[in-house]
Amino acid sequence: MNTVDPIDHITLNKKTMSPKIPSFLASLLFVSSAFAGNGKLSLEMLYHPTEKVKFDAKPMTRLSWDKQNRLIESQVKDGNVQLFVVNPTTWEKQALAADGNLIGLLKAAGIEDKEADKLSEKLGKEITPEVKSYLFTYKNDLWLLDLQNAKARALTNTPDIAEDEAILSPDFKSVAYLKGNDIYLTDVATATEKRLTTGGSETVFNGRLDWVYQEELYGRGTFRAFRWSPDSKQIAFLSLDETKVPVYTLSGDFAQPIKVNNTRYPKAGDPNPIAKIGVVDLLANVTWANDPYPGQETLIVQVDWTPDGKLIAAWQDRVQTWLDLRLYENTLNSKVILRETSPAWTERLPLPHYLKSGGFVWESSRTGHHHLYRYDKNYQLVKAITKGDWDVRTVYGIDEEKSRVLFSAGERNPIGIDVYSTNLNGNNFTRLSAESGSHYVRWNNTYTQYLDSWSNLKQTPKQALFSDAGVQMKLVDDVGIPEKMKDLELATMTQQQVKSRDGFLMESLLFLPANFDAKKKYPVYQTLYAGPMAPQVVDRWSSNLYYHFLAQQGYVVWVLDNRSASDKGVVSAWPIHKKLGQLELQDQLDGLEWLRQQGWADMDRIALNGWSYGGYMTSYAMTHSKAWKIGFVGAPVTDYRLYDSIYTERYMGLPKDNLEGYDKGSVLKAAKNLSGKILIMHGTMDDNVHPQNSIMLIDELINAGKEYSLQLYPNQGHGPRGDWPIWSLQKAKWEFLKTNL
Repeated sequence: MNTVDPIDHITLNKKTMSPKIPSFLASLLFVSSAFAGNGKLSLEMLYHPTEKVKFDAKPMTRLSWDKQNRLIESQVKDGNVQLFVVNPTTWEKQALAADGNLIGLLKAAGIEDKEADKLSEKLGKEITPEVKSYLFTYKNDLWLLDLQNAKARALTNTPDIAEDEAILSPDFKSVAYLKGNDIYLTDVATATEKRLTTGGSETVFNGRLDWVYQEELYGRGTFRAFRWSPDSKQIAFLSLDETKVPVYTLSGDFAQPIKVNNTRYPKAGDPNPIAKIGVVDLLANVTWANDPYPGQETLIVQVDWTPDGKLIAAWQDRVQTWLDLRLYENTLNSKVILRETSPAWTERLPLPHYLKSGGFVWESSRTGHHHLYRYDKNYQLVKAITKGDWDVRTVYGIDEEKSRVLFSAGERNPIGIDVYSTNLNGNNFTRLSAESGSHYVRWNNTYTQYLDSWSNLKQTPKQALFSDAGVQMKLVDDVGIPEKMKDLELATMTQQQVKSRDGFLMESLLFLPANFDAKKKYPVYQTLYAGPMAPQVVDRWSSNLYYHFLAQQGYVVWVLDNRSASDKGVVSAWPIHKKLGQLELQDQLDGLEWLRQQGWADMDRIALNGWSYGGYMTSYAMTHSKAWKIGFVGAPVTDYRLYDSIYTERYMGLPKDNLEGYDKGSVLKAAKNLSGKILIMHGTMDDNVHPQNSIMLIDELINAGKEYSLQLYPNQGHGPRGDWPIWSLQKAKWEFLKTNL
């Protein structure tokens, strides 16, 4: 489920084990001298397609490490790629042999000028010194950019059939890819193609993830379901049979003829795709692994290879109460090398971090907090490496020479990310990052230095080079607030903790008008997401000016994470198991009580805004309480029987086993109790949270004699995209707010 309101969000990402550096670290939104004078913002300045003001700050220096452990700065301009080796001590730069004028190479291969421009910009950002081969797609064919021989050439010649999810073998001699729902192989030297799997069809996916597997398990936008073996001789793949999965039809009424989108989408309790693991060699010989759980409904949530070439996979039961890590001594048969369970649900976990000396480091949330555990070569637990009421976020790697593991965690700051090291025996636990905030780190191959990009709620992004002891060697970038932004009348932002009824400290942000007077009463615009382990209050810089605009109009903006959304360990979310909506609402009501006690909030004029899970929580709050005057309901789940199986059943179990929980968490069943006014917003081609949710809610509201407002976005998915749809949405929200609050 999407965790981001497409318009007015702070900074949100769906829960992942390897967070990416946010885009604001590369560019910063600020405003022009048009604001000089009164410092006021307008909606047009922020969102109008032709009148909005947006300047990009100077981007952060593009730095990386190559396999030779050199610090590399790369620059791409007008299709030319220039690489420099940077001396970490003196910061002197030495130009490497140019990897060529990409535009020239692409045009020489017959690629049209406009496409060559686009491809050169995209490929230029991927180039590193030690890699000479890069894949790209042009006119539905797969191409190779060969920098070793300074040329680009086509690897396939089937313009009527698209190839996708292509990946080079570890030895760079072959490329595997998908055509339709089967895996193909092309030899790089001869450009000869071979089909590796057969049987792929509209309902059988060989090497390709279906909608629900990519959305809820392997990561949105990731459809590749195959992995090369380390020796480049085999490919492990997932095969999904969707024959029994129901089809959901999105009717494209925005066009004539209608452009229908049919997707096999299992809702809670529906048949899931049937998954199995195959291994295919370069001669197209396929071996299927045995099903270790015959007669049970299972999910295969990880498939890969160990460094020594053994197949490994993680399996879960349908409702995700356990996870088994299975090692395949041969392709057919496997054994469980460890099992994870919990009092509620078990998250999909990363694969082991292997030790050259034998054994591995394993990540687990078994205690309710995400920590590291050492296992020996016989798969026996040695000891916990980390422990405490905080979470490990990302494992950067294992420095075996110094017998330590390097990782990020929220130990110091539950809303931030710091950098740590600790010995593999759990001793010498050390925080390496000094400044508070959210740090995103890239270590070199020998773990002697790292690059850190960081910011916090009040500190704009910086980038610096550090020693392995956390000593800053060179401040490379300090974005700073542009001078012209200082002309704006900005809200005063405060971050505070709010106690729930039982003392849990919930995180919150306030944006107060510049001329705030605590003796006055202010209407409040509250925004939330509220979904499990997906906080909105994060200690990193945001360039969002919408909240400052609202503050200029006299509103206080408030963001509050209920405990289950806080990401303070999955233990804080477990209580919502089989009770979605109920406890989150109580936490939010506790927050309103804190707000009332401040004295300046007009408790009769509180707006609530949310999208996706936030849309669910807004509609749930408006039908299960009378605390909010108006609600902005974006792409809501209105009954969890209508949402996908894997996400829903993780938190709610099967509908047949939890009738009471599904009923109490339903907005549809409480529509007659709607209090206040709501604006419902939904894209008509939303294949994630289907428009069915909003339409069924509207039907219930009509039958209950309740009023509602509606904004539909034709041909839009799970959140409007594009200048004009966003402008339309934002205008509608602003008018609704002014008119009704």
